Amino acid sequence: MPLIPEEPQIHESAQGPRATPASGRTAPTPRPVPGPRPAAPPRPGRPGPHRPSPPVQRTSPATAKPGPSVPAAPATPQIQLIPAPESGALDAAEEAVDLLLDSGRAPGDVLVITTGEQHPWAAHELSFGETSYWAQHDAGDDVFYADAAAAGRAATRPVVVVAVNGGSDTVATALPLALSRAGTLLIVCGDPQQINSVLGAGV
Repeated sequence: MPLIPEEPQIHESAQGPRATPASGRTAPTPRPVPGPRPAAPPRPGRPGPHRPSPPVQRTSPATAKPGPSVPAAPATPQIQLIPAPESGALDAAEEAVDLLLDSGRAPGDVLVITTGEQHPWAAHELSFGETSYWAQHDAGDDVFYADAAAAGRAATRPVVVVAVNGGSDTVATALPLALSRAGTLLIVCGDPQQINSVLGAGV
């Protein structure tokens, strides 16, 4: 009988000294446990590296968009026909140039080609020699006038105006040449039947 009460006392005394060092040990245990370990998981959880990745994907399609526009540039220039008699083709070409400049076209964007008699400006400038004449062409600051025979030397310009003012023999070669020199627009002033026979019906 007395053994039974002694055993719980022994167990209580054993628990007592174990609890006291445990309580003493609990003080050092919270020291290694504190925050750096739980603070580590939120750092990888932050989507920092994922944020720069979408702009990289956005820039790649943006760079791909100008790609298809580049091959679209070398399209056939638009052809505009202004009916005019042979004697009035040069005047019609002058009016077309005035309208282009009034609409905001730069003078250096326009090349005028005559199939017959030279434009008065070209005849005047050529009187000073071909060197100064072509120097004005190379400067590209103003409208440049050339006859069909010299148009092959002219560089491409956004707009080419052709005055079919004669030279029926040269029209067949002048119009395709003018088309090759026109960047975006070719304006032909002259007889529609003659022009259509060279450039094709429906112009």
